[in-house]
Amino acid sequence: MTDSDARDWLILLRMPGLGARRIREGLVARGGARELLRWLTRHPEVLSSEGRAWLEQPDEAALEHDLARLAGDDQRLLRCTEEDFPPQLEAIPDPPAALFVKGDAALLLRPQVAIVGARRALEPGLANARRFAAELAAAGLLVTSGLADGVDGAAHEAALAAGEPTVAVIGTGPDRVYPRKHHALARRIAEQGAIVSEYPPGTPALAHHFPNRNRIIAGLSLGVVVIEAGLRSGSLITARVAGEQGREVFALPGSIHNPLADGCHSLIADGARLVQRADEVLAALAPAARELGAELRARLERGEPATGAPRRKTAPFDWRQDEEYRRLLDVMGYDPASLDALVDATGLSPGALSSMLLILELEGETATLPGNQYQRVV
Repeated sequence: MTDSDARDWLILLRMPGLGARRIREGLVARGGARELLRWLTRHPEVLSSEGRAWLEQPDEAALEHDLARLAGDDQRLLRCTEEDFPPQLEAIPDPPAALFVKGDAALLLRPQVAIVGARRALEPGLANARRFAAELAAAGLLVTSGLADGVDGAAHEAALAAGEPTVAVIGTGPDRVYPRKHHALARRIAEQGAIVSEYPPGTPALAHHFPNRNRIIAGLSLGVVVIEAGLRSGSLITARVAGEQGREVFALPGSIHNPLADGCHSLIADGARLVQRADEVLAALAPAARELGAELRARLERGEPATGAPRRKTAPFDWRQDEEYRRLLDVMGYDPASLDALVDATGLSPGALSSMLLILELEGETATLPGNQYQRVV
């Protein structure tokens, strides 16, 4: 990736109000980051006022700082257009457009298991986190967590102590560490594993970043193990997202007198697998791990590069030549319609329609109205 390519991507990733979903759909519609930027320059009305201001005058100091970081040997901007972008993330509802990786980005292709839990876990919970992490890592699963205090930190430490790498997905820029007490741990993870973030350098710890981070933790993993979690724990968000993504969810039971077991008991009542030993997790995840391994082997047998090479370029997508887009516009008319109504009228899936409507909105053909309604405007 040249500095020019990286700069185009960084402008998109830092653009206020654009977001991963619109970047991805714009890349499909326009054919690449440079082409998307040119299109946005010609159609600034699709952006927020903050987005237009950024497009007209990006923060050159921030971009230069980003480029300087990416020049480091252990830094990578892993884009969704590259062959070694994790295929697991392509299957989740809202995948990131790119990941900032500090460390070994190739690790993200390995079968992973997430271990999450309470920040203020008690010693028995921390001991369970260390035991599960060490045994699962030794068995060949990459332990992934969120670098938080408590269970997350214990899981990362145990994997490293077992001589295995670990992945930390964080809710700040890749140059920030939260909590600060984990600076030494973060340094070891970057040296022996990988630190991953969808946020550009300099991004501080903001509350809404952590649910977004949790979807990536779940998305990278074949399953999520929850060890000690209260009913309001963020770990339950990770577990819920994992279930929605079709991942396995495991929970360790605890004492009925321990409020940090209430979240795990709630997950078990809702259908999560009750586990007491790491080999139970291994047995449940073995089929999915074999499937992922077979997919990666097939990629290598096809001669596709294991790391770093961009995917084959394709001609820019022209929605005007697509029968489904024409049918969608025909049934929309000029009256507001809900997504459900459009699903019924077109026979297309909600996910496909959402992507199509976003592209049409970028093209100025449709508009999104309050109440999740859509309307043709041209």
